[in-house]
Amino acid sequence: MTRTEGRVFGFWTLTFLVIANMIGAGVFTTSGFTLAALGDPRMVLLAWLIGGVIALSGAISYGQLVCRIPVSGGEYVFLSQAAHPFAGFVAGWVSLLAGFSGAIAFAAVTLEAYLPSPLPPKSLALLVVLLGVLAHGLNRKAGTIAQNSAVLLKLVLLLAFVGVSAWAFLSGKWEGARSATDAATGSLPLLFGQALVWISLSYSGFNAGVYVAGEATSARTVARAMVVGTAVVTGIYLLLNAVFVLGPPAALVTGQADIAAVAAEWVGGEPFARLVRLVIALALFTSVLSMMMAGPRVYSRMAEDGLLPGVLVIRPGRTWPPVVLQAALAIVLILIGTVQSLLGYLGLTLSLCAAASVACLLWGKRDVRVRGWAILAPAVFVSATLLSAVLLVLRDPWQALGTVITVVLGVGAYGLKR
Repeated sequence: MTRTEGRVFGFWTLTFLVIANMIGAGVFTTSGFTLAALGDPRMVLLAWLIGGVIALSGAISYGQLVCRIPVSGGEYVFLSQAAHPFAGFVAGWVSLLAGFSGAIAFAAVTLEAYLPSPLPPKSLALLVVLLGVLAHGLNRKAGTIAQNSAVLLKLVLLLAFVGVSAWAFLSGKWEGARSATDAATGSLPLLFGQALVWISLSYSGFNAGVYVAGEATSARTVARAMVVGTAVVTGIYLLLNAVFVLGPPAALVTGQADIAAVAAEWVGGEPFARLVRLVIALALFTSVLSMMMAGPRVYSRMAEDGLLPGVLVIRPGRTWPPVVLQAALAIVLILIGTVQSLLGYLGLTLSLCAAASVACLLWGKRDVRVRGWAILAPAVFVSATLLSAVLLVLRDPWQALGTVITVVLGVGAYGLKR
């Protein structure tokens, strides 16, 4: 494979990949549940700000990891090389079931909720996944161009939504800032920890660049793209959620899964709400595309190492086998899951897997560990992620059930493979 064939992803493609992975179903569904838990719109915005800081520390940490291990594969490669092959296999297993398959299903099902159609239930969600196969399973260059174009359009439309909402604010139409609702029962730290885990799902795509690092122009390009993409998305999230929870009265959006559409209707009426639904559908579609691009690189790497069938190895001109596997798993989860059932499971599972990878910078093998001020970002990310997870489990132990089952299945699969 020549350099031109193998390293085709530059800074902008990688940045758009990060943005597309991050701006998905989570930001358009989470804040209604978060407001129900915390009761105060200002606390919701504070949780999103803290989530952004944690994600930025994670992006910096993953940049340090990819500069030390500059190959595709993400958490699977990091944990395999910096900790132990067993830990890497479990991380790859988590990516297979939750990190990409579950997240693709979550985005596709949410897209269908925002874009009602005359088709039978879940048909539109399945169609979106099949379009992802066509985009990334047949031609890598065409899929990249389609994704970059869609992400640019998505950013323009989302900023237009914020602009219209700002005009409504200047007209004195925002009421959420002057209202609040009853918080859920329980201590504030536990409720806040639960909210941070939910929100972490929206930020989880900050590490998308590492999954295609072996096809990037350089490891430093991957690191820069993750930090820039995460910073851009954090700003967009704060603007969007200011509209979601400060625009309509709190009672109107509390507990609503389609909070973005409810807020849009309050700001600009039903025609504006229909337009926003289309914008959100585009955002979710590009999220599916980006995950269909990144996920198969993990399975390809595992296949190269003999942990999955060799047919899944990505070769020049042939990317479809792992893409089809990714789609098949996502379709199964679409058929058996719902938006709400996937939210807590994905948030907890993915955040813990990311924390385990970043922990390699602190306690992994000697050639991977960082020293001095470089430990600040990994320390912040690992400690904040673990604290949020502990608070969530203390609040609702059943939230951890799906995560435990996924890890146990991974351990069993590793034992069988050995």
